[in-house]
Amino acid sequence: MIPIHSYKGRRVAVFGLGRTGIAAAKALEAGGAEVSSWDDSETARANAEAAGVHLDDLNRRDWGDIAALILSPGIPLTHPKPHRMVELAQSVGAPVIGDIELFARTLAEMPEHRRPKIIGVTGTNGKSTTSALIGHILRETGRNAIVAGNIGDAILAQDPPRPGSYYVLELSSYQIDLTETLECDVAVLLNISPDHLDRHGGFDGYFAAKKRLFDMQGNRGIAIIGIDDDETNAFYSSLRQRRREEQIIPISAGRVFARGVYALGDRVYDALDSASHPLVDLNKAQALPGRHNAQNVAAALAAVRMLGIGGRAAADAIASFGGLSHRQEVVANEAGVRFVNDSKATNAEAALQAINCYSDIYWIAGGRAKEDGLEVLEPSLHRIRKAYLIGEAQDQFATELDGKVGWQKCGDLANALAAARADSAGSPGSVVLLSPAAASFDQFKSFEERGEAFTRLVLDQSATVVAAGGAG
Repeated sequence: MIPIHSYKGRRVAVFGLGRTGIAAAKALEAGGAEVSSWDDSETARANAEAAGVHLDDLNRRDWGDIAALILSPGIPLTHPKPHRMVELAQSVGAPVIGDIELFARTLAEMPEHRRPKIIGVTGTNGKSTTSALIGHILRETGRNAIVAGNIGDAILAQDPPRPGSYYVLELSSYQIDLTETLECDVAVLLNISPDHLDRHGGFDGYFAAKKRLFDMQGNRGIAIIGIDDDETNAFYSSLRQRRREEQIIPISAGRVFARGVYALGDRVYDALDSASHPLVDLNKAQALPGRHNAQNVAAALAAVRMLGIGGRAAADAIASFGGLSHRQEVVANEAGVRFVNDSKATNAEAALQAINCYSDIYWIAGGRAKEDGLEVLEPSLHRIRKAYLIGEAQDQFATELDGKVGWQKCGDLANALAAARADSAGSPGSVVLLSPAAASFDQFKSFEERGEAFTRLVLDQSATVVAAGGAG
């Protein structure tokens, strides 16, 4: 745990008692704050109480003594409208911040020469893979690396910062919105496409949240920018006007340039210290298929190179990366048919990245639809043999896919998997792909729970198939 001393002797409200809220409440209490914690969910309150968090109904108490509100990133800050807890905090002039800001204030209290290195990773897609890959390279090359934020355990549940360590933070737009003073030594923006628009009042608000990660750097630190989108390319150009050229590193999956890191074909090229040269053979990185992962590798390579790690050592570490759960995770292979869990693909852009890695796809999609729909998938629909639709989005997705690819409404994941398994049987080389292009919250608590359910069903049904075959 990282004790938070900045509110010692004052009362702080914590609202939202998931993993980040529980960790924040305990860290504040360990630092001497008086903590009032609450969640509207009875289950969440019970879990928090079991973890040792003191509950105090924030709906009923006087807010006059509240010095700050620590808000879970999943709770609306500004759009569609501020949550009532945000309005209560604003009525008494209490700042509304998140756990990442508490961590940032702890870093600011440390002497500069003793602070750990901070690497922040944001973007619409690829954040988790890139963050995990950076952490993996750092560990493989002998560094003490902690990967946290929007991935893994809460940041305040980690060991206290110490000199020589590295914190790799995956940062969502929600988390950045609740952060004011985080100065990253290296900040990474991978890409941008419409997502979470309801929470930011539109695309401009969403992109503005991402840009704030770089605003908080001031004129210090390294900015690594993916330039494959028009919007991020324009942002890269604007940063170059405000900062020294050596602080701004472009990355790309397909564009060649004189200084930066880029992927071309099956190689990633390092053009940072000298003339461009191929450094990473993507064929050796079995857990990182597809053009989108080429961009992730380029970003991770640029980040660790700017932290002083040699190119060859980094390339060796990339080749040994095992990948992440729920991100193009092959969970079974039945007679040449692969079953792939890509539950993390909660929007169409993310699903497109997986679809472009395969052909002969039996695609399981659906959940709670995002605003942008499936239009971006149209150039790649020829890869899909049939779609199996689930959840709230099944009617909308059926309408969007009608006449373009065969589809079947299945309702839930179990039915979809059974249908896809039956249709793909006897087709070696094909893929049953869960890449939902939708959020999970209609039928599951999280994309992780959805992916775990898929994996469990695949393995259970595989055992049934084997048993049935053996009985014959």
